[in-house]
Amino acid sequence: MTKTVDLVQRHGEHLSVIASESGVELLRYVYRAEDAWEAPKPYIHPLRTLSGQVVTGYRPNDHRWHKGLQMTASHLSGANLWGGNSYVHGEGYLALPERVGSMAHAGFDEVSVHDGGARFAERLTWHPRSGELWAEETRRIEVHDVDAVTGSWALTWSSAVTNRRGEPLRFGSPTTHGRPNAGYTGLFWRGPRAFRDGRIIGPDGEGPEMMGRQAPWLAYGGEYDEADGHATLVFVHSPENDHSGAGGAHPAHWFVRDSPYAAVAPSLAFHRELVLDPGATLTRRYRVLVADGAWDREHIASAVGGLSW
Repeated sequence: MTKTVDLVQRHGEHLSVIASESGVELLRYVYRAEDAWEAPKPYIHPLRTLSGQVVTGYRPNDHRWHKGLQMTASHLSGANLWGGNSYVHGEGYLALPERVGSMAHAGFDEVSVHDGGARFAERLTWHPRSGELWAEETRRIEVHDVDAVTGSWALTWSSAVTNRRGEPLRFGSPTTHGRPNAGYTGLFWRGPRAFRDGRIIGPDGEGPEMMGRQAPWLAYGGEYDEADGHATLVFVHSPENDHSGAGGAHPAHWFVRDSPYAAVAPSLAFHRELVLDPGATLTRRYRVLVADGAWDREHIASAVGGLSW
């Protein structure tokens, strides 16, 4: 097997994964600290297709804290590790900077390139605004299955979050706090402005009706500005996530919008809170297929069915 990607690190700033053959930067993982109001945390932007088209948005004027693909916690035991205004039932979104926390980069345990792709493993710490240690996270991001024939590549994101607070951590969302259809928290993708009114596809449904539903995967397709063509992103639960809750895990539900902007999140706590006991670890793994072209449901289902974990 030949090398498919290269990895370049700018220390203290970011990592870039670059397609070896074309020179396209497939992703940039930014881990430097940013503005406190935006709940500083690492993020991926830009995220690109093999043809070089950007499929993430960054600091849009409607939500400056939306940054590509990132792990978030919109409501965490009263803290906001999402960024910006905090939702308060009966009052709406309020500027409460004392609630806005952070997920801080603590170091990399691995940064490597191999025949099948690239991987990096990171340690992070989660904090409320006051700075106490609430959680430690080990995160692993892998780039693999770079395939010029299908015009796609895969990103696998694994996170293990351990409660270090000494009391339960309560993961919630605006919906668990009273706002309907706003259950965003956890891994969150913000699409580029051109992807507004794109196509939402699930295994057995499509469009905005997928909001708040359960499914092993969800796809979003959009059309570019400037360049001709489309892209499809497929977000997939790893089998061990037990997304349905049938095996005893806290069930996951999809947060998805095509208007007023494109966004997808396999929410950790859409309808009800997830409680993480002291010393316990919450582990989740997701895969994102990044593809050139407008994939239909049959194509998506075939690609998902062929995944190995």
